[in-house]
Amino acid sequence: MSDNSTHEFLILRELDEPITYDELDEAATASGETLENLREEGVDISWEESEVLTNDEGRVVGTFCRYRAESEDAVREHAERAGLPATKVTRRGEPLEGE
Repeated sequence: MSDNSTHEFLILRELDEPITYDELDEAATASGETLENLREEGVDISWEESEVLTNDEGRVVGTFCRYRAESEDAVREHAERAGLPATKVTRRGEPLEGE
């Protein structure tokens, strides 16, 4: 994968209903398989990391993910094929420095 032809994207995935961590694991497996399929088709995309969002009961209500991809369309195609929401997809800017 060439870093010169890809950009970092941040993806907010808000779920309609909370799910369990087991269900999240199933979604992660589907995501990985979809990424492999897209790369086999020549799409330049990879998963970098994800943060899990939970409610007060500890159930998963969404994720905040970072991907590297050739385009926003590639990120959205991945979400659609994997059956994952892509509530908001944004190119990542320069990080801020904190304390």
